[in-house]
Amino acid sequence: MIEPETIFAVSSGSGRAGVVVVRVSGPASRDLVTKLVGRLPEVRRFSVRKLSSHDGTLLDRAVVIWLPGPNTVTGEDMAEFHVHGSPAVVAQLLRDLSQQLKCRLAEPGEFTRRAFDNERLGLLEVEGLSDLLAAESEAQRRLAIRQFSGESTAVVEAWRTGLLSALALLEAAIDFSDEQDVAESAVARAMAALEKLLAELSRAADAAERVSAIRRGLRVVIAGPVNAGKSSLLNCLAGRDAAIVSDIPGTTRDIIDAPVMLGGVPVLLTDTAGLRDGSFDAIEMEGMARTRRALLEADVVVWVEAADVKALPPPGVTPDFRLLNKADLLNRDSIQTRNESMIYVSVKSGHGLAEFKLQLEALIAARSFVGEHDVVVRERHRVAAGKSIRFLNDALERPKDGLELIAEDVRNAARALSLFTGRIDAEELLGKIFADFCIGK
Repeated sequence: MIEPETIFAVSSGSGRAGVVVVRVSGPASRDLVTKLVGRLPEVRRFSVRKLSSHDGTLLDRAVVIWLPGPNTVTGEDMAEFHVHGSPAVVAQLLRDLSQQLKCRLAEPGEFTRRAFDNERLGLLEVEGLSDLLAAESEAQRRLAIRQFSGESTAVVEAWRTGLLSALALLEAAIDFSDEQDVAESAVARAMAALEKLLAELSRAADAAERVSAIRRGLRVVIAGPVNAGKSSLLNCLAGRDAAIVSDIPGTTRDIIDAPVMLGGVPVLLTDTAGLRDGSFDAIEMEGMARTRRALLEADVVVWVEAADVKALPPPGVTPDFRLLNKADLLNRDSIQTRNESMIYVSVKSGHGLAEFKLQLEALIAARSFVGEHDVVVRERHRVAAGKSIRFLNDALERPKDGLELIAEDVRNAARALSLFTGRIDAEELLGKIFADFCIGK
């Protein structure tokens, strides 16, 4: 077996800092520490040591930590050097490390990959760590930390264990089909468990789009007829001139995105081309087609009309908010003032905008809620959950006299869930049967 190379990298970020952490992992870690500091520090204790460069000169006074495997982040021998944040010090330390035999600079994500290969992290934990590093909002942090900490894995494993338990009952019913009372009881218990698991999986799958939106940031699409003030509203919410504003109808011809934080949540505000009937301008027609596509992909739809513009019905979507802009132009007796579903604003004067923004932030916060079973975060998860749900539906719809086919459906549903964590072990079924089901009654 070829011994893996020892890897190293700066793990505390880039740029000038008071302290920079250089991490080392691999079989040569012990020798590296000994060469640089003279003798091995006490295990898992911060120790102040003089770091020597390759030519024997003093490089720095640093805090050194020696972490023997396998109980480390990567499962290998590790060490950390906490040096002063001088770029010259860090650069020389990296050069000294690179000159050591079988020691090289780590590739992106390689420490985490070794943690996965050595079973220190599962697939969900690895994905959670990636999302945690990229998290910009509290909701994203909560979602990522549930994966990274193993909470999501625990949920999926509980589902999978439930399927294995139901499968054990079905296998026992097949083996003891001549004892009718035992078989019927086992099948009834298995079917009740499968119905409960199907309901939980379906709820998680139904929440997938909302959970995915939390991870990527919600998209708020502003749409409506031409000259309703959509671009002005975008600029107001974004706090800058992100979109061109003009009295000329059809000024906005394409999608304009403006990333902002609303209520502590990262949001992509999208301004769209105004909609109207009777246009034969090819560019404007393409812009309106893009508007309709954006509406279908939106997490939140803000439909904007105006007091001096002909109203149009939203095309194929139900808006989360309906705004009537230029409300200061309305006559009190106007029929438009009697529409209770409208929020009356004036982007020009600012009337009603503060109240609307509070409502928008409240809706975004509600849709950023992270629930106990919100584990379907990525497309990979969605595919795994979908396969498991299909097999469970098949199992529950089959005639009860086809237990072998039902058992195969349940087995396939459990395999599908293994795509979440990468765990597929046929021996677990045997262990479950003997541990949880008393055959010798």
